[in-house]
Amino acid sequence: MTTTPVAGRTAATVAARATDLSKIYGQGETQVVALDRVSVEFRQAEFTAIMGPSGSGKSTLMHCVAGLDTFSSGSVRIGDTELGSLKDKQLTRLRRDKIGFIFQAFNLLPTLTALENITLPMDIAGRKPDKQWLNTVIEMVGLSGRLSHRPSQLSGGQQQRVAVARALASKPDIVFGDEPTGNLDSRSGAEVLGFLRNSVRELDQTVVMVTHDPVAASFADRVVFLADGRIVDEMLRPSADAVLDFMKQFDAKGRTS
Repeated sequence: MTTTPVAGRTAATVAARATDLSKIYGQGETQVVALDRVSVEFRQAEFTAIMGPSGSGKSTLMHCVAGLDTFSSGSVRIGDTELGSLKDKQLTRLRRDKIGFIFQAFNLLPTLTALENITLPMDIAGRKPDKQWLNTVIEMVGLSGRLSHRPSQLSGGQQQRVAVARALASKPDIVFGDEPTGNLDSRSGAEVLGFLRNSVRELDQTVVMVTHDPVAASFADRVVFLADGRIVDEMLRPSADAVLDFMKQFDAKGRTS
């Protein structure tokens, strides 16, 4: 595949790294290899999309790297911290302090206002938000006039903006998104992806997103393609058309193999 190097790519700090990562479910004849010795890096201030067919391991990879799921063998690091060496409380603290999450289902508390939902993880941790940073994030996602509204008073796109702001507000080392635009119409989805793109460009945020949508992937700096639990290719500076063409070829190979 022809790719174009991302400027400064080799010099960037690695925000997260998986090395020879395997995830196996079951034993014997019922054994399923979800990840098969995957090695991949996610660099600081870079937006990576993870794509692949259903069952390819893309969500499993993200969940293992984000500390949401255990892995069978290999290594995962967030910055300099090895996840496999952490006890449950240490892992919980790392997820709280170093990682932001954006889910397809928004995961907002209905009784809280938008602002209270945004600051909830920091409130639980007993930390006061950096007001200047918080205001920057709220302004970037366009929620300044909606902070007193509860989720039921917001559109789906606005609710996902709240989720994006919540993920960014604590200054995490890395933000993971699991199909973050899956429940949104194309316009709202493009807005949310634009906010994530801007957080990388303007705030030096690191974003890793699982998606099945070539248009969503086109917002990323690179796309990593998985199949059968292995990384099979990657594309730098992706366009929606290029990603779609690759996925079509990939599907055709799968049907003929």
